[in-house]
Amino acid sequence: MKKTFLLLSFITATMLSFAQVKSTTSAVVGFDATTAIDNLPKAENKTVIGEIDTKTGAIGFEAVVKNFAFANPMIQEHFNGAKWMNSSAFPLFSFNGKITDLSKVNFGKNGTYTVPVSGDLTIKDITKKITTSAKIVVDGGTINATSAFSVKLSDYGISGVPVDAGKVAKEPKINVSASLK
Repeated sequence: MKKTFLLLSFITATMLSFAQVKSTTSAVVGFDATTAIDNLPKAENKTVIGEIDTKTGAIGFEAVVKNFAFANPMIQEHFNGAKWMNSSAFPLFSFNGKITDLSKVNFGKNGTYTVPVSGDLTIKDITKKITTSAKIVVDGGTINATSAFSVKLSDYGISGVPVDAGKVAKEPKINVSASLK
């Protein structure tokens, strides 16, 4: 009887520890490098993998670069080309970070929380620290998270005539949205 109780306790504890990680395969990352000269360099990637550990505050996202969809196929071709994202050589980008003040969110209670987030953004195998805020909405076991920040293209080895000519923003806006269960 004791062995059965211990086994059931172990299984329950294991299941509860797995329930701490919420994930999705359909997070959305938006890229907006529009300028006064050109409003076309913007795209979305709707197949981003994301997860959050509600116990530790660890957050991670990973996306396939080629899955960014632009309205103009020519811009999409340039975006994936060797001078920009070089998606053949660097097919993924990722973010690995953490909610730096986990006490600001209660994942067990419905509500809206604004939290600081810090972590490593890796693009083209170049990793840079970023710090931003995220809005987390807890609603019946689902976590909706959104964040917006900018990156410097030059930090990731991205430059060229369109950037220098002002057709592409030097610091595009990145928006992340995820519904995690």
